[in-house]
Amino acid sequence: MKPRILMILSAIFLALSPVSLGADRPAIAATPPMGWNSWNKFGCNVSEDLIRQIADAMVTSGMKDAGYQYVVIDDCWQVERDATGNIVPDPKRFPSGMKALADYVHSKGLKFGLYSDAGTKTCAGRPGGRGYEFQDARQYAAWGVDYLKYDWCSTTTQDAPSSYALMRAALDATGRPIVFSLCEWGTAKPWLWGKGVGNLWRTTGDIQDRWEGKQEWSPGNCCNYGMLAILDIQVGLESYAGPGHWNDPDMLEVGNGGMSTDEYRAHFSLWSILAAPLIAGNDIRTMTPEIHDILTNKEVIAVNQDPLGMQGRRVRKDGDLEVWAKPLQDGSRAVILLNRATDAKEITVSWLDLGYPAHLNAAVRDLWQGKELGQAKGTFSAKVGPHSVVVVTIKP
Repeated sequence: MKPRILMILSAIFLALSPVSLGADRPAIAATPPMGWNSWNKFGCNVSEDLIRQIADAMVTSGMKDAGYQYVVIDDCWQVERDATGNIVPDPKRFPSGMKALADYVHSKGLKFGLYSDAGTKTCAGRPGGRGYEFQDARQYAAWGVDYLKYDWCSTTTQDAPSSYALMRAALDATGRPIVFSLCEWGTAKPWLWGKGVGNLWRTTGDIQDRWEGKQEWSPGNCCNYGMLAILDIQVGLESYAGPGHWNDPDMLEVGNGGMSTDEYRAHFSLWSILAAPLIAGNDIRTMTPEIHDILTNKEVIAVNQDPLGMQGRRVRKDGDLEVWAKPLQDGSRAVILLNRATDAKEITVSWLDLGYPAHLNAAVRDLWQGKELGQAKGTFSAKVGPHSVVVVTIKP
């Protein structure tokens, strides 16, 4: 048998062994990862100057203090492979090299991430990782990479579980704890097999910066999704998420201009209650105070980062009016009243929807207003504006 085939088979065996399923791997992503990614705002227009400025802004804006850790360069940083097969960063855009850039990010108390692809090419046509998994993983570890987003373009007949397990084994072999983000778009239902392979896995196609709807990538090839369309796909997936393994409804669009402030507040709130990774995608160097206040609301972030690690779920739907709830470690519930309609509506949550007895007295706190609303018994109601949310905790 050819050495290349033996290497692949041994790697797959390792990837399916108890070691790779978490027995000896350092505990990472115990809560949903928080950070920033270049794609939604900048696409291929990435450079070391941009990444250094973003790292600076993560600190000066207070995002680091709010819990954001990872600075991730998405597609287009790589241009070729050298004569020995090593992946080569764009020398014009990254003249200092990735090790120096990772060191700079680390000097700010942050973590550094990169993007690659399980196929022969990335989605932007740059060199992919297929056939170079162990070589790339060693290179990433040597550079100081802490987070790898792995896409699914140019994969032809590849099997997703095997392809991602192979890269998982390669990352494990480096000995460096690297968060592994599976960007397979949900086509192979990664929530069924992703635990022990990835720390997060995409559940849908790409998010678009709009409230609702979807758009095919190309005829018969689905889809880019508005925020609510992605939200709907999360219903029923909550049991697959937990510490170290998260459903990923794609990155945040908060602040990119396609939605209103109320819609962005709803977007951020819903991703928080879903225990989704909070990966900002805006230009944090120039964000408005309103966007800053959304992305750094510590009470809403605390819902996302609650150590119990349960994903919230939709507990009530009445047309455009919905209630979402998430159990928290202290026995309380985080609750979102979501109004999809174009006019204000009153929405009510029942204690029975939350798994509480109807006679229970509970304290209600509004997380966006940052104030206590007093005691309630059996139900809580609030008037919710159009395309808006009210977010509360309900604590017996």
